[in-house]
Amino acid sequence: MDSVKKLLIDEQADIRTALAQLERTARGLLLLVDGDGRLKRTVTDGDLRRLLLSGANLDDRLSDLPACEPKTISDDASPEAALELMNRHRVDHIPQIDAAGRPSGLLLRRDLCSPILLSTPHLGSGERGFVDDAFRTNWIAPLGPNVDAFETELAAHVGIGHAAALSSGTAAIHLALDLLGVGPDDEVLCSTLTFVATANPILYQRATPIFIDSEPGTWNMSVPALQRALADADRRGRLPAAVIVVNLYGQSADMDPILEACGRYGVPVVEDAAESLGATYRGKASGTLGKIGIYSFNGNKIITTSGGGMLVSDDGELVERARFLSTQGREPAPWYLHKRVAYNYRMSNILAGVGRGQLQVLEERVAARRRVLDRYREALSDIEGLGWMPEADFGRSTRWLSVCVLDPQATEVTPADFIAALARQNIEARHVWNPMHRQPLFAGCAYYPHEEGCSFSDQAFLTGVCLPSGSSLEDSQIDRVCRVIRDALVRR
Repeated sequence: MDSVKKLLIDEQADIRTALAQLERTARGLLLLVDGDGRLKRTVTDGDLRRLLLSGANLDDRLSDLPACEPKTISDDASPEAALELMNRHRVDHIPQIDAAGRPSGLLLRRDLCSPILLSTPHLGSGERGFVDDAFRTNWIAPLGPNVDAFETELAAHVGIGHAAALSSGTAAIHLALDLLGVGPDDEVLCSTLTFVATANPILYQRATPIFIDSEPGTWNMSVPALQRALADADRRGRLPAAVIVVNLYGQSADMDPILEACGRYGVPVVEDAAESLGATYRGKASGTLGKIGIYSFNGNKIITTSGGGMLVSDDGELVERARFLSTQGREPAPWYLHKRVAYNYRMSNILAGVGRGQLQVLEERVAARRRVLDRYREALSDIEGLGWMPEADFGRSTRWLSVCVLDPQATEVTPADFIAALARQNIEARHVWNPMHRQPLFAGCAYYPHEEGCSFSDQAFLTGVCLPSGSSLEDSQIDRVCRVIRDALVRR
């Protein structure tokens, strides 16, 4: 518990040493322990000042401090229990102790009352003007000037021909499969290391998913696994109707060999860039390399429209067809005429206004998230057994989420233990996505690991943790997360 170690002071130490330690640690208090490391009391600068005013000198021992039974809590207690104890005793800090009575942590009221969340929305100053225009002109339906402008502006930003603003990234994937003609009895190859929203649209179309592992270098679709799956499908005479490639946690997959493998068999690629708007691959924008790309503007994404998504493509006819299907498929006629099943998937003009304002600060948001991971890595570089999701050298990751890895050979702390330790300090962290081939929903679906007998996505799930990563995180919040990580991983 490295950060707590800095607060420990032996009862045989003198007042001078304690004052210097208070100045050095800048935490406002010390934890006085006996020769066996058991907590005796807390020591503040006020305690030392009163001791000096009573006639003590700087060379007197801290054992002269009056006995004061400390208010403590077990190191597995919840934030709610700690706050209740603080309120009951009218204190602003509670030491955590282990079963032997030794300090294992320190809970501060200011921290417990200020949760640090995984990835919160970060609004700027430009969104309000576009939204106000929507109200002023009474354009609040799922059509309007903001929708048209958001499509044009986003397509220009990523360097693609056409875009359709939709109600969610999931809706965009669903429409992509529909546009590619995926239907019952078809098979679709899909990245397994992803959120279920990537794979659910395959089931919407009553098709069958086949899951493809990730590779260690990018954490994205494994080219060898994809090649084996395509070769097997070719031998069976049943090529997949599409391949959905996920750009995980803000990093592009290695698209050139993926596109080459799929192109050899004439299989179209849908690029799920829900998490990677702002990322690049060999100078091109993530989401623009496949036949169809999709983005998400969910509340936790790099930029948000509260909820929403975008389908993009250089094929203008496909995108125009997407707009048609996303507005209930109404045919051009003087009355309501519908020839096929369609959907209510269009984005509202209000939310598109939010998106336009958010798009203006996209590069700032990417830079801020990249800085968060840089600070984590720098501050925690000395901790044995703590690693990080790699960044491939073929482009820029947005680092939508900062993902760390716990080496089971170097630490006994599991991701579940680690996440619980952060939660006790009111800090949100999450497991890496539980791969789709492990989900009961997809039981019986085929799965191609990166190497025979070696599933990388399983390893990532069992060792990875997503840390708070929002672009609005302050340095003091990142420092707080780092202190708790040290307390969780560094042995006393």
